[in-house]
Amino acid sequence: MFGRGHGSGGVAAPVVVPKRFVWPHGGRRVFLSGSFTRWSAFIPMSPIEGCPTVFQVICSLTPGYHQYKFNVDGEWRHDEHQPFVRVDYGIVNTIYLVRELNILPPILSLETPGRSHMEVDNDVFGHVEANPRMSESDLQVSQHHISLFLSTHTAYELVTESGKVIALDVTLPVKQAFHALHQEGISIAPVWDSSKCQFVGMLSAMDFILILKEMGNLGSKLTEEQLETHTIAAWREAKIQECGTESNGKKYPRRFIQAGPQECLKDVALKILQNKVATVPIIHSSSEDGYFPQLLQLASLPGILKCICRHFKHSSDSLPILQLPIGSVPVGTWVSKRGESKKKPLAMLRPNASLGDALSLMIQAEVSSILIVDDNDSLLDIYSRRDIISLVKHNAYARISLDGFSIHQALLLGRYANFPYGLRNGQRCHICMRSDALHKVMERLANPDVGRLVVVEAGSRRVEGIISIGDVFRLLLS
Repeated sequence: MFGRGHGSGGVAAPVVVPKRFVWPHGGRRVFLSGSFTRWSAFIPMSPIEGCPTVFQVICSLTPGYHQYKFNVDGEWRHDEHQPFVRVDYGIVNTIYLVRELNILPPILSLETPGRSHMEVDNDVFGHVEANPRMSESDLQVSQHHISLFLSTHTAYELVTESGKVIALDVTLPVKQAFHALHQEGISIAPVWDSSKCQFVGMLSAMDFILILKEMGNLGSKLTEEQLETHTIAAWREAKIQECGTESNGKKYPRRFIQAGPQECLKDVALKILQNKVATVPIIHSSSEDGYFPQLLQLASLPGILKCICRHFKHSSDSLPILQLPIGSVPVGTWVSKRGESKKKPLAMLRPNASLGDALSLMIQAEVSSILIVDDNDSLLDIYSRRDIISLVKHNAYARISLDGFSIHQALLLGRYANFPYGLRNGQRCHICMRSDALHKVMERLANPDVGRLVVVEAGSRRVEGIISIGDVFRLLLS
């Protein structure tokens, strides 16, 4: 294939496409040969750092059909997990390069300018197979490199040079505390106990949900008026006296989870995942006895994911699975198809469902948001814990009945509350397609305002699944 030359009578060189070949089945010396070498040249392959049984090499090929084999310790082999055919001289693997684009583009850039959330990102990865599949070796290679990076970098990398971190005193009335969260545009903050000179816990949107549910219970001692004097300390003590359980019988977190600035990013990420918390405060103690602790930053998975994106921005070939579409990677929660075994259901409600139903579903399903869908399961909106905080605006929660107030009404109320996480130019719903590359999903989830991507069908916006940032980390750190 030739292009028109630049200049008088010039002819452009043939277009070539970089292609990564992998032999994941061990050996001492591995070579690649194929139709692109006329079967006469042997291209040496190198073991991947940290994975001595996986060999790779990148070759520049012209678009079109190619055959290849591996020579492993003097024996001709083919990869049974890749497409192959039988020819006169044995079994060979095959590829078909259908793109003229570089199949190893600089991925994991932190900016994606000018793209709509509804766009399909097929163009960013020119993967050669018609039905790309994830191999176990590719997963292991990617996991190894990410684990090595996170294990050798500390939480100090999450501490910004400027900005503020909000903390709430344990003696503050909960009503004022939630107003402070609303005013600052945040949904969680550490709690400081001056009598103990230490941080003792976190106050989050989930606490506000539990308080709203408690206020709606018949015979509850907690009224809107009492919130004027009901302190954070009193609320925490009441939860402990209830045997540390929530209304659905699940354990309420008692132990305060924190991290030090010298802890590696992998340990911080695992703390967040294993304890099912949104953030972990990074606290530095200025003395050996632990007094006078300094709150440096709130560590979160988006912040850690942004570090991963930044580090691997120009070395995408070391993370091979990130070029695969999410539909071929075991990540996220998906709607069950006909004939499949019953999967974990997605948290979805119709817009006419009550706000009380939404809060109960958040608690029971342990999710931070509810998908709002129509009768065809097409995505309309999302109601999240952050939206709950908007109910503190003008004490709106005191004027509504949870069971008599619909999600649709709650969404409208949130818009008028001017909550920083409310509807903004139609970008409340962050969506993707099952054909989007995993690295594109990671780029979007690195934005702390996203948290999760809803996988929808092009055109109809019918919900097919949901991918959270926790899902991605469980894949990469398992």
